[in-house]
Amino acid sequence: MNWYVVYTKPKWEKKVAEKLNQIGIECYCPLITQIKEWSDRKKKVEVPLFNSYVFVQLADKERNSVFQIAGVVRYLFWLGKPAVVRDEEINIIKMSLKAENISDISVTSIQVGDRIKLETGAFSNQSAIVQEVSNTHYILVLESLGCVLKIKYK
Repeated sequence: MNWYVVYTKPKWEKKVAEKLNQIGIECYCPLITQIKEWSDRKKKVEVPLFNSYVFVQLADKERNSVFQIAGVVRYLFWLGKPAVVRDEEINIIKMSLKAENISDISVTSIQVGDRIKLETGAFSNQSAIVQEVSNTHYILVLESLGCVLKIKYK
């Protein structure tokens, strides 16, 4: 069975994942813990790593069953076909989220266009291309995961 990417309504990722599990569809909604700050307090909250995306694993002929869940909008397509995510990529995401905090990463002499390999943190062992370098952050393109990573530093 393949992993597919389901596009959800904004802020519905956790609800959709819960409902998919209830009807017996295996799904994965990677969550990260962030500290949200309001005027009167700070609180740790779990937010989806990928906004509006939930990964589902099911047979091709069963793909329409996800649309019985409120909040599911459509499948993510790539080159005219539903995007398929390999088991290896799902496992990389799972392992990356179990990794230590990335606050201890130190980077020196990196320039735009350099290809680097992240050695620690949530995306360890991932290859990336440096897209932007500024005084406060780096922007890296993780081709294997199809995403852009912004790393802030002090």
